[in-house]
Amino acid sequence: MRRTVLLVIAGAVAAFAIWYVRRVSQETSSVSVTTLLPRETIFLAHVPDFNRTRDQFDHSDVCLLYREPAVQDFLLKPLTKLPKKAAASQTLREIEQLDPKNAFFALTSIANDSLKVVMGFRFREDPNSAEKIITGWCSEALGNPSDRETVDYQRRKIHISTFGLFSLASVYDRDWFFASNNLAEIRALLDRADGRVKNAKDTLDADESYRTAGAHLPSSYAASFYLQPKTISERVAALRAAIQSSAAPNERLLLEQVRSISGAMYFESGKIHDLLFLGMPKLEQDAALSRSSLALGTKETFFYLSMLLNVGQKIDALNQAAGIGGAVQKFFQTFSDSGITADDWKAAFGAELGSLADWPSKATWPSLILTLPVIDMAKASKIVEAVTHADKNAIWMQTEKDRVRYFSMPSPATLVAITPTIALSNRILIAGFDPVSIEQAIERDSSGSSELSNSQTYQTAAKLVPSPTNFFAYIDAALLYSRLDASLRPMLLMASAFMPGMTDSVDLTRLPAAEIITKHLSPIVSSQRYDGDGYVAESVGPITLDQSAIGLAILSGVGAAARQKASGSLTGWGSSTGSPQPSLSPPSTPNPAPTP
Repeated sequence: MRRTVLLVIAGAVAAFAIWYVRRVSQETSSVSVTTLLPRETIFLAHVPDFNRTRDQFDHSDVCLLYREPAVQDFLLKPLTKLPKKAAASQTLREIEQLDPKNAFFALTSIANDSLKVVMGFRFREDPNSAEKIITGWCSEALGNPSDRETVDYQRRKIHISTFGLFSLASVYDRDWFFASNNLAEIRALLDRADGRVKNAKDTLDADESYRTAGAHLPSSYAASFYLQPKTISERVAALRAAIQSSAAPNERLLLEQVRSISGAMYFESGKIHDLLFLGMPKLEQDAALSRSSLALGTKETFFYLSMLLNVGQKIDALNQAAGIGGAVQKFFQTFSDSGITADDWKAAFGAELGSLADWPSKATWPSLILTLPVIDMAKASKIVEAVTHADKNAIWMQTEKDRVRYFSMPSPATLVAITPTIALSNRILIAGFDPVSIEQAIERDSSGSSELSNSQTYQTAAKLVPSPTNFFAYIDAALLYSRLDASLRPMLLMASAFMPGMTDSVDLTRLPAAEIITKHLSPIVSSQRYDGDGYVAESVGPITLDQSAIGLAILSGVGAAARQKASGSLTGWGSSTGSPQPSLSPPSTPNPAPTP
């Protein structure tokens, strides 16, 4: 009996040991990478486990959306136009075969206007097969070298390939592959990898700025980066001095205050999480984010933002700044002409800027409002009156209702009706482009109830990020997409009928139904806080807030190019007929309001 118990205990211990070793081996850790790099490393990008990251991405919400049959059917035509699709698939298969671990790319020096970079990864395949695959990648990316040579170093063979003015040194060290554009860097890397460098204080892992930044990152991630801005800020300062730049004094001071920047991305429950850390002293001293404007939200609100933006601290600097836009310069010049100072603004308004966008189901376009808390209504009125008199050609009408002052400026009739409106009460300032939505927001502020904050969708999303201290944003992606689909689908179908060239790239009649898309779209939420020694920003969603902004910028560029191409083709068609034809270009429409 005792022997059986001992065998059971031994088996349990062995099983636990095996599980622990496997768990530890799978944990994301950049220690093995940071001990390979010099302490003065400027930039590091790190991917701990490519195959694991790809598997997590395959189970993410955005990938499940991509795999929907209706989405695949819609993308069939544009995907066939992608170049070298077979080559990309082959590369992915080779990456799976190599099973790269701890892949990294690092900028170690920019001294003497020469960038020194190193990169590398561990591989699972045998060295001969790995070398064959990696050589193929180099040939595909860089072409055939004009010269090759081999240098022996500490029983390793360093291969140097020359491509015009660029040389690449590479070496295989057991199950590691290293490469660099500098032979001395690759030798130093080998010394650290093989244990010939005994002073651990000379490695990046011992750098205080790196360790502080790394302490804010998750223990397991799909990818991360680290940036030490000191060297870059010093070079920027020297460049400004050389060209005698007239930058604002506080701008240089802010850049010098940044000690480190780091970030990471990881997957959890199908959602993408990203985290950004900015190591620097706290800028806001006596302000805290209350999200008071949340009370203005409704069940139709798809966007909410709250942030600390103390305009009062920046008025004097902006009045003196050179090179800012004419309209902005006129705006702040109006304050100066009216005798409004930074102290007046601070006394009139709080530091918390709010913004909300509603899109009712029966509305063609959304309504956007901006809010500021009011501290002193008399001083706030003086500032608003100065704003309405900034343009002498603009005619503002003033009314008052229930002790709330309304300022509105009718605009010429356009495709989208715009009537800039400002409402000012003793509690809040609300500005927007629709007087009806402004008045409704004032009523909600008086009632104090909030359909948005009481919704389960918002409450669940807000819990995914830590409580913010100076920034918070929320986007109901499903609601936004459903409204965009209802408004834009008819327009796109009509446009394709008048511009047949659009169907060369995509078949709009196969656009998936909105409910197919929205079932994979959870809210996007982001928060920022000050955490001891720096600012930490976190974002969660099917895609994150930063990724949304980048994607929107790319789509805007692609859309502008497509409109230009379509307009050119139609103009050419009109001029190619036998008789004179009018130019057939799409009617001009006002630019939409910028996306927050």
